[in-house]
Amino acid sequence: MAQQNLIPDNPISTEDLIAKDVGARLPTGIMAKVITFLALSWSLFQLWIASPLPFIIGIGVFNDTETRAIHLAFALILAFLVFPARHSSATDRVPYSDIALGMLAAATSLYLFVMYNELAQRPGSLTQFDLVIACIGLPLLLEAARRVLGPALPLIALGFIGYSFAGPWMPGLLAHRGVQFSSLANHQWITTEGVFGIALGVSTSFVFLFVLFGALLERAGAGHYFIQLAFSLLGHLRGGPAKAAVVASGLTGLISGSSIANVVTTGTFTIPMMRKVGFSKEKAGAIEVASSVNGQIMPPVMGAAAFLMVEYVGIPYIDIIKHAFLPAAISYITLLYIVHLEALKLGMTAIEPKHHKPWLVRLTSFSFGCLLISGFSLAIYYGLGWIKPLLGDYAAYAIGGLLVAVYIGLLKVAATHPPLPVDDPNAPLNELPETRSVLLAGLHFILPVVVLVWCLMVERLSPGLSAFWGSVMLVGIIVTQRPLLSLLRKDGYHYGNFVDGKNDLIEALIAGSRNMIGIGIATATAGIIVGAVSQTGVGLILADLVEMLSMGNLMLMLILSALLSLILGMGLPTTANYIVVSSLLAPVIVTLGQQNGLIVPLIAVHLFVFYFGIMADVTPPVGLASFAAAAVSKGDPIKTGITAFYYSLRTAALPFLFIFNTDLLLIDVSVTHGIIIFIIATIAMLIFAMATQGWFITRNRWYENIALLLISFTLFRPGFWQDLIVEPYQNIAPTHLVSTLDTLPAGDVIRMRIAGEDAIGKHRQFSVLFTVPEADSGQQKLAKIGIETYQSQGKTLIDMVTFGSPAATENLQFDQQIIDIRVPVERWRKEWLWLPAILLFGFIVRNQRRRLTLAPITETPAQTIIV
Repeated sequence: MAQQNLIPDNPISTEDLIAKDVGARLPTGIMAKVITFLALSWSLFQLWIASPLPFIIGIGVFNDTETRAIHLAFALILAFLVFPARHSSATDRVPYSDIALGMLAAATSLYLFVMYNELAQRPGSLTQFDLVIACIGLPLLLEAARRVLGPALPLIALGFIGYSFAGPWMPGLLAHRGVQFSSLANHQWITTEGVFGIALGVSTSFVFLFVLFGALLERAGAGHYFIQLAFSLLGHLRGGPAKAAVVASGLTGLISGSSIANVVTTGTFTIPMMRKVGFSKEKAGAIEVASSVNGQIMPPVMGAAAFLMVEYVGIPYIDIIKHAFLPAAISYITLLYIVHLEALKLGMTAIEPKHHKPWLVRLTSFSFGCLLISGFSLAIYYGLGWIKPLLGDYAAYAIGGLLVAVYIGLLKVAATHPPLPVDDPNAPLNELPETRSVLLAGLHFILPVVVLVWCLMVERLSPGLSAFWGSVMLVGIIVTQRPLLSLLRKDGYHYGNFVDGKNDLIEALIAGSRNMIGIGIATATAGIIVGAVSQTGVGLILADLVEMLSMGNLMLMLILSALLSLILGMGLPTTANYIVVSSLLAPVIVTLGQQNGLIVPLIAVHLFVFYFGIMADVTPPVGLASFAAAAVSKGDPIKTGITAFYYSLRTAALPFLFIFNTDLLLIDVSVTHGIIIFIIATIAMLIFAMATQGWFITRNRWYENIALLLISFTLFRPGFWQDLIVEPYQNIAPTHLVSTLDTLPAGDVIRMRIAGEDAIGKHRQFSVLFTVPEADSGQQKLAKIGIETYQSQGKTLIDMVTFGSPAATENLQFDQQIIDIRVPVERWRKEWLWLPAILLFGFIVRNQRRRLTLAPITETPAQTIIV
């Protein structure tokens, strides 16, 4: 937590940076108890509405609007109590003015809860009191956002409010008819189109539970376990502490939604260790920043964006995880390789462990462990499949009993091994913890993660309910692990008692609530922007503006979107940045893609925007994660940020690649194809890292860097070169549409180029794809697609679109013209183009090996350990 009266000339501390996330105030006396009570109440309320208990006992059942109102009320009052108005304000007490503002802000939010039935009976009819509530609530929300998140987001929200009023006086393209004051107040505060919209609903239903799950897991000791496990596995390798930092940050990122918290959690241990083996202050900090920020692209939490994507994209949460997993895994594997290349550049050597095992023994042990886990997983899967139909309604009790038995068994295993070592950055590197001992000492921390993943993936429960059951498991672990471990150990080592466990639980619940203040305020404030977009139609105007700026070029459009995400991300938290940019630009990218003949899946566009939003945490001069790492390493924060951005180029390249090659997102690919894509894409990204780092076996020549980039591009997108060699489609006159469909087998894809007015009356050209349905004739296939056509003056026009048909889904309209039909041509497989790329790579390997033999590395090797 923040320290008082910091000297301004001192560099920013990690405590100050964490205070930006969870609040700088730590008052004493009655206010400390009030804040604790409110934070605890918020966590308990969220657990209550996520559980099945309200529906079982019939008490405390709230609808979506009511829960959003209560959720925002907690966030608002805690924001005013915990975050001071200015940096110079006292942090040991809460002024009466802030107490009054917090209570007033919470009351304006709770108005929707208290008056819900009356408001539901008069939609759109704003009373004088409704107007007063909205006029108080909106400014107080903006002030809370300024305190919690800084000035950027409230200023952007104010700009959109101003634009709502100033429509008639805006120039040409930006003009609209304007919004009345009462209409804006109703839209933004009283309805669920603005502040209380989808974003706040996702924060209420899903995000809080996952943030709380992460806080509980961290308090249970899982974060410390992940760090020790990563260090025991990788600490002895060349550049081992840096590789351990990458793995530990990846594991912590699974449960953490904050890159700053991730940096501080793992960095306080890993950065000093990296300094010991020879990394500079800036490089040590940059590696920690790059790996911690990447934690936000790692499913299942993804900095809360995964849950927003469920609502915005309209696909199940399990699909979001599937699409996001491969790029995140490739990014982390590549970062490990970048660290390895840096170690090679510095001439680092591996640290010989105390107990050296031959590689064959280690490989056998690893294989046996994988087989054991696979067998155990299959036994659970089929065992539960047998238990549930056998026991019926009592299956839940049996499964709960099995979980308790497994938990106690894992505690028994942990009790037979030494306790996890304390994180000590000053410990000598030749005394690394033993992997087997560390692994077995904390296996019970994996159990809640298994419960969470099982509920999500196998039982297909909602994300909120899955996180609830995972949190219930964690609550049990936190309360009982100390006394049970003390009881099971034979050497007298004492972990604590039930009172200590209860205190840990209370602290975790409070931490979860404090971590959520920023997200709750951010989603509510971003709702103002989303509400203004829907009320003014600025999204359609922006589409025209961006199309004009990009001159209709999709690549230029993507670059503009990436730059906008980066710029906004410098002042906005990841969640708010994603909401704003995806609301404004995601539909524009999809539309421009259609106009350019590229059908871009909506999930690819949303992931594109999200990736560049998190890049802002790295990008200087504002990237807060870089400042956090520099505070630990005592290095220059700007240099740290520049180095981290350089390491993160792979994260910037991936979004462009999966826009043009959606196989990377595992869209419509088989399991075998998915495995091949993972292997090839990983190799391609490793080669990209070689080029950007300028090092492979030895230092690259300039032409080798260019060749490596070409090889990487070819492995990622061989279809680009194939399209240049062989036309991918055969153009067919629209008059032959029926006969073409007659010859195409079911399952083939037909592409149509459409011209005409769209749903809003704008004339444009765009492409649509249809899968050829099963039918006896071309006319029947066309009917199943949902189109009836007619000929007029040599043109093929749409006469009718069947409601609910694939054509209606693609927004085809009456009187639009089909100007072109394209069907795929038979071509050789694009993967054949990997062969010349692999041959060129082999040539580079041969050249570099020869240079290494003739002219050994002349750089001075770094010391293995720096004292």
